[in-house]
Amino acid sequence: MKLRQKPEDFQVEEITDVVPGNTGEFAFYKLVKTGWTTPDALAIIRRKWNIHHRRISYGGLKDRHAITSQYFSIFRGPPQDLEHLRFQVKYLGQLVEPYTSTNIRSNRFTVVMRDMSLREAETAAQVADSEVAAIGYPNYFDDQRFGSVGEESAFIAKYMLQANWEGALWQALAAPYEYDRAADKRLKQLLRTHWGQWTSLRELLPRSHARSLVCYLADHPQDYKGAVARLRPELKGLYVAAYQSWLWNQTLAVWLKQSVAASDLVTLRTKHGDWPAPRRVPDSLLSHWTAGRLPLPCSRLKPHGHEWWLPLLQQVLHHEGLTLERLKIPGLDRPFFPKGERAVSVRPTQLRWNIADDELQCGQVKLVLEFELPRGCYATMLVKRLMAGVSTPGTPRK
Repeated sequence: MKLRQKPEDFQVEEITDVVPGNTGEFAFYKLVKTGWTTPDALAIIRRKWNIHHRRISYGGLKDRHAITSQYFSIFRGPPQDLEHLRFQVKYLGQLVEPYTSTNIRSNRFTVVMRDMSLREAETAAQVADSEVAAIGYPNYFDDQRFGSVGEESAFIAKYMLQANWEGALWQALAAPYEYDRAADKRLKQLLRTHWGQWTSLRELLPRSHARSLVCYLADHPQDYKGAVARLRPELKGLYVAAYQSWLWNQTLAVWLKQSVAASDLVTLRTKHGDWPAPRRVPDSLLSHWTAGRLPLPCSRLKPHGHEWWLPLLQQVLHHEGLTLERLKIPGLDRPFFPKGERAVSVRPTQLRWNIADDELQCGQVKLVLEFELPRGCYATMLVKRLMAGVSTPGTPRK
């Protein structure tokens, strides 16, 4: 099965009930992009309009490898549009409050699964109509959440928690990533080759965020903590979010492995972990599965001691050499691990599918899915769930 062979094979539309007006100090915009991450697009917007990052507020991160639309606001932002190579910004009006994730009602997806045999497509559709429609699927964070994690699955935030500032900086600036562009690959190769030779690197590197940090180190050798503190705020937030999300995934996975019979589990394979998903849920677990929420691990989480999830989270943190109290980066106010919680499972709404000939692969078919998910839930995890049903022996349970 193949995804994203064409830009239009993966489309995401942010749905909101927010209606802008003519008053308020927050300019409201719609961002439509292709081939860009949300932070990268917003960084360009900030530079074009000379906007401080704290004036921008948005609801969530959207896929790079997709056609996506989403909304954002800027405190006292310009009432104008912006055209860029791969994204467009449309000014919509004014708001009295900033636009945040709480303003997202849902995300509407169109996903094309290509290069499938007819049997595979029909089985995936049957899994969608029976298992997924009946119980949904685990609400794991998927690979997009871990875009800041390098090829060796090194979490930058974990280095920061350990006060390994040079390791954190090296991972942030020099570690190779799967989707590095050619210019990024050249820059990182220079950094890896001349790491520690800051004066030489200052002359070798083109103007960039990395070069600004190298200039700082040329003047303050060995102050890796200071350089980490000067990383772009949105990047540091992504580093913390990635590690926190991975810990959350691990907690949910431990619960499912300990509570559901192995014969009733399938495996969702991702780049940074294989996660179990149930084909059916025992009656004794249904309340937690359908309505349960797991907290995001952070130092501000103060459990009472009787929570059903607490032993699971403690087990995961112990394996990482951590406790809740130690989920605080030493000596830095920001970034921090935010407090929050997340639903254990998710069930798509308005789920429709269609099987048609795949015009890109002769003799194969494509499965076109349309559905809506709550904010923060991953459509790609639904695809993995359907394909796990295809590859696992046995028929879908009704």
